[in-house]
Amino acid sequence: MLKSAYIVALALFSLNGTAAEPIVISFSHVVADDTPKGQGALLFKKLVEQRLGGQVKVEIHANSSLYGDADELQALLDDKVQMLAPSLAKFSDYTKQLQVFDLPFLFDDLDAVNRFQKRPKGKQLLTSMEKRNITGLAYWHNGMKQLSATRALHAPVDARGLSFRIQASPVLESQFESLGAKAVKIPFAQTLDAMRNGQVQGTENTWSNLLSQNYASVQPYMVESNHGVLDYMLVANSTFWYSIPHSVRTELEGIIDEVTYSVNNAADTQNREARQQLASDAKVHLISLSNEERNAWRQAMRPVWQQYENEIGKDIIEAAQTVNRRR
Repeated sequence: MLKSAYIVALALFSLNGTAAEPIVISFSHVVADDTPKGQGALLFKKLVEQRLGGQVKVEIHANSSLYGDADELQALLDDKVQMLAPSLAKFSDYTKQLQVFDLPFLFDDLDAVNRFQKRPKGKQLLTSMEKRNITGLAYWHNGMKQLSATRALHAPVDARGLSFRIQASPVLESQFESLGAKAVKIPFAQTLDAMRNGQVQGTENTWSNLLSQNYASVQPYMVESNHGVLDYMLVANSTFWYSIPHSVRTELEGIIDEVTYSVNNAADTQNREARQQLASDAKVHLISLSNEERNAWRQAMRPVWQQYENEIGKDIIEAAQTVNRRR
């Protein structure tokens, strides 16, 4: 655990107290540079090197080029990388509380998600993994999730018998089981191939991912369900992070705040533009749900809340419910 602290201390100061080699932050992620998360990582690198040049150096490893979905968190714990931004669904082995973000139809929209993340319970979740040597630094948005499939999904019964690609999350597995469907855990980079070979007939993702990954070529039926949120948590190896001198760490935290604002705005813009582009695509059958239809989906998935209430914490789920305007 002390390895990172020694490395940082030696990198920042030589024995006579003069500046030496810079602190190196290796930042690995699994998406392309032109996504909001990819752009956020690059902006972080740019601002760090503008303001802390000579003291801190950031290395970006995008598109699973260094570590993929399955092994990036272990790499963080092993101090092979110092910073990641995995989706919130990836943390269930480290804290059960973050599963609140996977509960279906808990948040009405992204504004509600924002409100929760800025309130005490949401902020508290950033530190929920520190005993496991993972420190949360910020929430980064990807967007609200929509459903896609090889056939039209107007009602919950329409999903029965289909296989849906999911991230590795027990809540998401239960979500599709509640519909009589099968959930299949597949890494993001392998999803399109799994669709093409028929391993899965459905998935859930944001508008921007549905468009950029060309899922419509295989699953042209898309439901504007907004049933869940796909967000990331920017995290650091705790030993490494807290071994950075306080003045430098404070500057890094300020930069992260700026980058978070930029990432979240970019995600919102990209999702709105992607939805518009998909809606105008002749191959896409976009299904908009009426209030009654959406409520039917919500009621079908609602038992998942009770299923995970003890694991997540009733207080956290109730705090999340209060941020919706309709409640």
